[in-house]
Amino acid sequence: MTTDRAGVWRRMRLWGAAHAVDDLYQGLVPAVVPYFVLERGYGYVAAGGLTLAATLGSAIPQPLVGLLVDRRPLPWLSAAGLALAGLGVGLSGLADGYALVWLLVLLSGLGVAAFHPAAGRAAREAAGDSASAMSVFAAGGSVGFFLAPVLATPLLTAWGVRATAVFVLPALVMAAVLYRARHRGRGGSGGSAARTGKDRWRPFLVLTGVEIVRSVAFFGVSTFIELYWLRQLGASHLLAGAALTCFLLGGVVGTLGGGRLADRIGMVRTAQWGTALTAPALVLLRVTPGQWAPLAFAVLAGAMLNLPFAVLVKLGQDYLPTRPGTAAGVTLGLAVSVGGLIAPLFGLVAQSHGPQGVLTVLPAVPVLGVLLGMFMVEPRADWAEPDGDGTDGDGTGGAGGAADAAAPAPPSTQPLEPTA
Repeated sequence: MTTDRAGVWRRMRLWGAAHAVDDLYQGLVPAVVPYFVLERGYGYVAAGGLTLAATLGSAIPQPLVGLLVDRRPLPWLSAAGLALAGLGVGLSGLADGYALVWLLVLLSGLGVAAFHPAAGRAAREAAGDSASAMSVFAAGGSVGFFLAPVLATPLLTAWGVRATAVFVLPALVMAAVLYRARHRGRGGSGGSAARTGKDRWRPFLVLTGVEIVRSVAFFGVSTFIELYWLRQLGASHLLAGAALTCFLLGGVVGTLGGGRLADRIGMVRTAQWGTALTAPALVLLRVTPGQWAPLAFAVLAGAMLNLPFAVLVKLGQDYLPTRPGTAAGVTLGLAVSVGGLIAPLFGLVAQSHGPQGVLTVLPAVPVLGVLLGMFMVEPRADWAEPDGDGTDGDGTGGAGGAADAAAPAPPSTQPLEPTA
């Protein structure tokens, strides 16, 4: 038992590391946007458009990729997606012309879309029923976002936007490690373990709404927090980068803390508390004077926004037990990325009222998440078996009685993905 548990955590660390490298490139987009604005003269709307490009690439395809990985093994997909994510955003700083930069950021988003559903499905199989274990994978993404400004700010300050080329190498190296580990672990089969249970679409849609609200607030802060420090607070580039770093560091802490808290008080309560505390944290971030004091509330806002993150990923797969890839594609992909679709609207607010205008309206966003969170429900033990009446168990029809009855059975505790 001890050996098996050690193996689970070893595999989770590998998936967490891969997720960190993948989301490093999502984090590079908001980190590099201010430098495109200042160095190449892009306007606020154009800046929001780069975030939109990354979102279009990653958001729309991910549920479709999730459906695909639920139907057939694609052992190479996570590694290939990770490599494309790095190449796209890494080469964007070398491109001349807004259209080519936009296209490369879009291709990076497509790489993210290829990575998340397959990786999320495999990580859940490794984690089993532990929210703490799943938080290792989820926190990997937060670590990647956190490392992006930490690594990028000094390089971009010294060399300009062309420094993004340095970040091509980590993607290629991690993709090779992940691909090799997968094939060493189970001969590259990547096959599915059988699953049983019925898919609960009503609670899943509620959860998706909560995740979208979280995403809108997250992208609003991460896209404009550096510009707020630069333009409103008159801070240096390094201090502005530190503000984004603090926000994302808080996200890492919140993601890991949310997994542990959920194992103690329940997943739904953890998600509800995190969503409810986000609004006051954002208010304090906006109203606190000075260049240094608001950094503490940048950490707090990041922590509260990410407290529900791992919980929502795991809950989504609990609600859709026969479609773990689809659930991951939505919770890690579509719902998370929708916030980027709103970025151009925030750009219009910033165009009229400055970055401070964006941070002024953002505290209203989590209120909708609080209302939706009231309708969230904890998964029940009897959901593991199909209902005899062909309903979801929550009074709604599932994805189809005959199809669900023939759906694959729950994963064994032996994951199908790489061993370290």
